[in-house]
Order: sequence, then structure tokens, then C-alpha cells
Amino acid sequence: MNSESKNRARQLLAQLTLEEKLYQLSGQMLFGVESDYEQKRNHKEGNSRNPGHFMHAKREKPAAPSEVAERINRDVRLTMDAHPHAIPPIEHGEALHGAQWGMATSFPQPISMASTFDDELVARIADVIGKECAVVGVRQALTPVVNIVRDCRWGRTIETFGEDVLLSSNMGVAMCRGLQNNGVIATPKHFADNYSDGGRDSNYSDTSERTMREVYLKPFEKCFKDGGAMSVMAAYNSWEGVPCSCSERLLTEILRDEWGFEGFVVSDYWGVEGLYEAHQLVDDYYKAEARCLKAGLDVNLPHSCYEKLVKALEKGEITEADVDRAVLRVLTAKFDIGLMDAPFADPEAADALVRCDAHKQLALEAARRSIVLLKNHNVLPLDRKQIRTLAVFGASANELPVGKNYSGPYQRLWEAEDAKTPLQYLSEYLGDSVKVIFAEDDKIEEIASACDAAIYFTTVVEGEGMDRSDIRLPAYTKKKQADESAIIVGKFEIEVKTNQEESIRRMSACNANSIVMLLNGAPVDMSAWVDGCGAVLEAWYPGEQGAQAMTEILFGDVNPGAKLPITFPRSVGQLPLFYCAKPSGRGHGYVENDGSPLYPFGHGLSYTTFALKNVTCNTKGDSLQISLDLHNTGDRDGAEVIQIYLSGRNCDVAMPTKELKAYKRVEVAAGKSVTVTLEVPAEAFCYYDRRMTYGMHNGDYMVSVATSSIDVHQAFEARVREGKVLL
Repeated sequence: MNSESKNRARQLLAQLTLEEKLYQLSGQMLFGVESDYEQKRNHKEGNSRNPGHFMHAKREKPAAPSEVAERINRDVRLTMDAHPHAIPPIEHGEALHGAQWGMATSFPQPISMASTFDDELVARIADVIGKECAVVGVRQALTPVVNIVRDCRWGRTIETFGEDVLLSSNMGVAMCRGLQNNGVIATPKHFADNYSDGGRDSNYSDTSERTMREVYLKPFEKCFKDGGAMSVMAAYNSWEGVPCSCSERLLTEILRDEWGFEGFVVSDYWGVEGLYEAHQLVDDYYKAEARCLKAGLDVNLPHSCYEKLVKALEKGEITEADVDRAVLRVLTAKFDIGLMDAPFADPEAADALVRCDAHKQLALEAARRSIVLLKNHNVLPLDRKQIRTLAVFGASANELPVGKNYSGPYQRLWEAEDAKTPLQYLSEYLGDSVKVIFAEDDKIEEIASACDAAIYFTTVVEGEGMDRSDIRLPAYTKKKQADESAIIVGKFEIEVKTNQEESIRRMSACNANSIVMLLNGAPVDMSAWVDGCGAVLEAWYPGEQGAQAMTEILFGDVNPGAKLPITFPRSVGQLPLFYCAKPSGRGHGYVENDGSPLYPFGHGLSYTTFALKNVTCNTKGDSLQISLDLHNTGDRDGAEVIQIYLSGRNCDVAMPTKELKAYKRVEVAAGKSVTVTLEVPAEAFCYYDRRMTYGMHNGDYMVSVATSSIDVHQAFEARVREGKVLL
């Protein structure tokens, strides 16, 4: 934050009454924007869940961007009028894979973005999301989720960038920069380590400080130092016996004293209240408020805490100096993003910008780059000249592939007149030349056996409040999102009316050209059916343009080049399973299998082939430089992701068996070659020694040049001595 913003914030703070200060730390959320909205709204509150999020539920058509901007402008104007010093509120909302105030551009879910291994693409996506937030007046986004997933049973895996620290850090930084560059406060979450054994959301963390620092804290630190994020959301869970919302260790000692963070901390929704309801740490809400404020949490979301703060002051639990410290952080951010000088949105600009052709084209590019080809036994790409009938099964074929997680506003899933379901786009794409037959699963033998190819679109039950103990494709189930997790889009229901595993086996048995299109946000157990089918594509939830991208990949108009950002286990019994585990004293195998995954981190196939030649490794200052010639040896243009892993030994502590330290997605034309250079920075060789001192300590390393975490093409020996990398 710049010095001018700090000075202006200090000057304003000195003029505020205690009441004005307290309202800057408080917020409000109203679930409906009805005729009595303004009677219920206390416009003194300094933070508001933007009303645009709630405007669409009872309308025949969703509100236009201009209408959202006008409604938010009115809320800002009334708030400024309610303040002697005309301080505008921070209108906040979600922006996980698109601005969520209404029907803004819907990009692939974060786990999908991560599979692109394309930082520059994610930076462009983030820029669009930032613009589509700011243009309607949403000035704080409660995103990105940079929690590292080491157990995919966690229902919120879909919201993350996967299991790797480097990949998650880089994509988190890209998201933060895109938001912040457009005057929108980025809010990485959930700080920190907010799921536990079994993938249980928000359960207590017994993670050691070593693992916390080596893994779970690193992406947050990068988001602040490199991404410029001005806020952070404290998690619901406890760590070292203390809820994160009131952890002085996390919110003051690490976040501020060590990392130099100058922004403000917000609670997860009702996280402060959780101190006495869930954690039973205190016996009154005002005591919880006081304890959080003292520890370093500044703003309580989503409902008003004004009266609790007043009581905490009266009881001597907090002082006005505690209040001033927090208010100064909030005011500084308001000045820094330009909110104090330009608090209103431009409705006309909103209609012109939101979901413009360029933004939809970027959503299509992202979808094309995010779909992973997991398996292909000479089935894909399909040849339009050879296919006359195509069978389509699975309820998800008839749904927009955006996913129900953080998609669309309250009580209304994302929609657009020009968005297509997979079935719609397939039918339009193939036209009269191919007959597309969509049928229920009880017709599989009859339909699939008579068609030239068959596709099954899967349905998975997952999301916030939907952790899983079984990662197989669900069968015969109806699940509703938990009440406490239904704030974002309203409680949604997912119903599966068939045994999907059995259906896939039946389809594969009667059609050799059988394809499974996975629509999901986390790994699934495929052991019961994967051997029988001809091809498997991991589409994740590819966003509003996903139907076109899936179709283009099926028929070879686009060559898949994405890679898995998370390990796919053979079964739930292998969990937790991730590629960069530390060495075992005995081994990683089981009686049933050798412990290896079904598909490893970094895996992804192509319709072409590549060769890595002339691989060299040289020192360059404090870093390593890897150079190679990447040849496309096939007859289709394609992309490969070059991945550099380090394996440490003879270090001061046990190191991961391997860890990703550099990567680059490279496009190569058919039959052509390009020279690729990657840098492994000095930081890649830093670690915490046995005294928990971070630095470039001595050690020996294997530097692997690979195309997945197990597909190593060449390796080099390197060592660190006295702070220098040597070959």
C-alpha cells in the first residue's frame, strides 16, 4: 500500500467518531433485494455483500449488468449519505471462476484452470474477472482459494488449484494481480489449512509447524508478497488448539510481523461467532469479537458486529487503540484501490463490457486448454466422416458445464441465452450429417450397440458442505447442500438416478468406441470401469464455453494439452495420496497394490507425440537454466508441458521424494521444433533446516526434466554448498 493512501487514511481516522470507526469493521448481508430492502439495510455498515448477488432469484430473466451497477451505486450513495464523512462501503462478493454478482463471464473452475499449467492464461482470466467485478461496483472479491489439497475427499477441492505448492502459488498470484490491478481487493482464503484427515471441511488442524510452513502457508505468502493481495480470509478451523479467526500466531506473528502484510483480515462468514458456538472457546459473542480483534482480525463478515464491539469496549475487552489499528487498515485499502475518490460504477460501461465477445472468447480458450485426455485406445479423435450415429448418455449432457459451485447468484444457477449444454452443441456441430441420440441409461444396450460411438457424461456430488467418504461415481442418490454452506447460490440439490459405474461398463461392453467425459471437481475412483472404456477425458467443469471445447476435442478440431494438477488414486483406500510425499521408512505399497496412483500428477495425453532433445543444464547466477529442443513428431499441432522436479538428499532434513520447481506449457506445430528454456530459481533449493531456519542449506539434488511426475526424460546432478548451486 502506498504512503499517500496511508497518510490520507490516518488523517481521516483522526476525524472519525467512535461510532463511525466501529461501523467500518462491521458488515451486512441481506438475502433478498425486495421493496423493503432499504428499510432493512443499515447504511452505516462499512462492508456489504453486494445486492447484485441477490437481485435475480424471482425474475423471469436475470438482471442486466447495468441494473446491477445501478443498484450497487444506490447502495453506495445511501451509505455515503449516512456518514458524516461520506465514506463509501466495500461492496464484496465471490469471484472464484467469474464475477458472481449475476451472470458475468463464467470461466472454468479453478481446478480446471490449474490443469492448463498456463500462468499467463490465468492472468488474463483474472484481469477479466477483475474488470467484471469493478465495472458494477464490486470492490472486494473473496478469492482465490489457495489451500493445498492433499486429500481429494474434501468437497471444496473444486475451488482450489490442486495439490502442488508451486502451481497453486503461481495461479493464486495471477488471480490476485488481475483483481488488484482493476481496483478490486483480492482476498486469498482460507487462512489456513482448513480441512483435516478424511477431507473433512473446517475440522481442526493438527498439522505440524514444519508442514504448515513448507506446504500450506507458502501460497498465501506468495499472494501477499507477489500478488499484492490487500486482504485475507481467516479459516473456520483451529490450528495448535486456537481457531484461526483469533490466532495471534497466524494473524499477527506470521502474517504481519514476518511477512509484512499491511492489509486487513476478514472472517469467513460467521467465523467469529464460531468461537463460542462451534469451538466453545468463549461464552458470549462479544468476547469472541474482542478476542479476534486483539489477535489481528479486522472485519467481521457477513452480519453486523457493531453492538458486539460496543459491548466489548464497555466491558474493557478491547480498547479504542485496538479499533483504530483495524480501521486504519480498512481505510488505507479504500484509498489505495481508489474507492474514496471514485466510488461509483458506470452502468453503461457494464453492459458493454460484461460477457463481451472478447471475454467469451477467452472463456473458450480457457476451456480448450483445461481438458485433460487421461486415456485413449485409438478412439479419439472421432472422425466426422466415419461417424453417422452418436449415442449420448448421462444427465450432465443436458446441463451447462459450469458446475454448481460458486456459479450464479443466490437461488439461481448461472445461465445465458447463448450458452449451450454439451448435447445442444454436439447436435449443432454435427448438424444433419450425424444423428445424435440422447437416451436414458436403461436404453444403453439398445442405443449404444447401434451407434458408431458412445459418450457418457458423468455426474458427481461435491462442493462446499459436500465432503465425500466414497470417491466412486455416485449411484442412486439425492443430496442437498448443507444449510450452513448454502449462502452462495442457495441450497442446491444433486440427484443421480442410475448406477453410473454399471452404466459405463454396459456402454463399453456393447460399443468399442466408448468415451467417458468426466464432469467433476476432484478425482474419482475409476477402478470399476476404466479398463473397459476406449477413452476418458477429464473435462472438470469447463465453464460457459465448455460444451464447444469438449466437442472440438472429441472431434480433433482442438488437440488436448492439459495436465493433471492433482493425483488420481486407484481407490479411496490410498488416500491421502499426493506425488511429493516424503520418503517412507518401509515403502508406500499395500497388499492390494504397490501404492502407485491410477494417473499421476502432471499426466495428460495428446493426439500428437513429442520428443525432448538436446537437453542441457547450466548454472546462471544463483539459479539453474534448463534448455531443450521440443519436437512435435506427430501430424497435429499440440502443446506439451515441460516440468522440472527436484529430489533432495544429503540435506539437513528429509526432503520430498520429488517436488515441482518449474514448468512451461509450450505450443509446437506439427513436425516442428522449438527451443525451450526454463529457470529453476535459487528459491527452489531453499528449505527449513532442523532448527526451522529457512535458507539455501547444503544438499545434493537430482534435477529431473519430465512431462509428468513419473515420466522423466533426463536428469542431472546438482548440489548446494555455502549458498551456491553447483553442477
